[in-house]
Amino acid sequence: MPDAIQLMTNLTAATLTGDTPYGLIEDAAIGVADGRIAWVGRREDLPEDLAGGTSRDMGGRMVTPGLIDCHTHLVHGGNRAAEFEMRLNGASYEEVARAGGGIVSTVRATREAGEEVLLREALRRADALIAEGVTTLEIKSGYGLDIKTELRMLRVARAVMAHRPVRVKTSFLGAHAVPAEYKGRDDAYIDEVCIPALRAAHAEGLVDAVDGFCEGIAFSPAQIARVFDVAQELGLPVKLHAEQLSNLGGAAMAAGYGALSADHIEHLDTAGVAAMAKAGTVAVLLPGAFYTLHETQMPPVQALRDRGVPIALATDANPGSSPLTSLLLTMNMGCTLFRLTPEEALRGVTANAAGALGLSDVGTIAEGQRAELAVWNIAHPAELSYRIGFNPLHSRIFGDLA
Repeated sequence: MPDAIQLMTNLTAATLTGDTPYGLIEDAAIGVADGRIAWVGRREDLPEDLAGGTSRDMGGRMVTPGLIDCHTHLVHGGNRAAEFEMRLNGASYEEVARAGGGIVSTVRATREAGEEVLLREALRRADALIAEGVTTLEIKSGYGLDIKTELRMLRVARAVMAHRPVRVKTSFLGAHAVPAEYKGRDDAYIDEVCIPALRAAHAEGLVDAVDGFCEGIAFSPAQIARVFDVAQELGLPVKLHAEQLSNLGGAAMAAGYGALSADHIEHLDTAGVAAMAKAGTVAVLLPGAFYTLHETQMPPVQALRDRGVPIALATDANPGSSPLTSLLLTMNMGCTLFRLTPEEALRGVTANAAGALGLSDVGTIAEGQRAELAVWNIAHPAELSYRIGFNPLHSRIFGDLA
């Protein structure tokens, strides 16, 4: 047993372990030492050498693992509020594009912004997530679409972790879209920008995983596979935006690379579900984009359940299709739009979100896990998905209790 264990008592722990709903332990105690969970269980079962030690009374509150947002685009320049207003005033997609809207506007703003500006704005968005109990988040590149700016975005993503008590995992998303200067030359962009940028980012230690957007308006499975081949060569795991608007078989292709996750997947077919189940690929659902884009094709939630594919939820925080920086609202959307249960939603932003990032030391409350916890003013975990626009977070623990 480690020395100097700090103890939390008088709480209910939603451990998300074991066979009971939520892994609930009533009248629980949690011991923390050296930033790790050293003991968890019923208070009456505390070992004698811990029972008499100093403890913090949690006032009967609920404690869950810290929340994990496993799909975000937090680093970018500018915003797209103007085109949001244009669309609501009747402008067509083409009219918005002619006025300089769409991803082109975000790419331009991101290229023009320095690291200081990008970091300041990213920290504001990260703060909104941290205030709701998020302790781990993923940040993608993909709005630079040139080597210089892609690297800048990833450096800023790394810097978020240096400025805030939060764990950040980075994803290289050079295969996000074709920039204007490469219009009609998709393969040249992959060869001349995307792959060299990936190699450069990896050489600087800026990449934890490699992502891509596999869609008719973006890149084909064959083009993404070329990027994934390089990722594999570099020893980097992959993930994929797949089957959001159509079914190109991207999820199955990514599963063939042992992908950590396939994200969006509204148009995923049974073959894709089977491939993900076989590979252990996590299904990341993004209800914020579904809501913003007025989509009607639901992801195949029951098929995922039937095949035992882990389901995660994330904000997809981005300036265009999901300007959402609330993981609590995402949980509610997952339940109301996709008919997840509140327990599935909570597992989707903890244990399963950890899996989508390739992490095994967060997402549950168990001995040896990192002490990344959220303390809530709630009586039951379902309240986290039930309320809309209400944040019941009491406190967030990131390491030691002090």
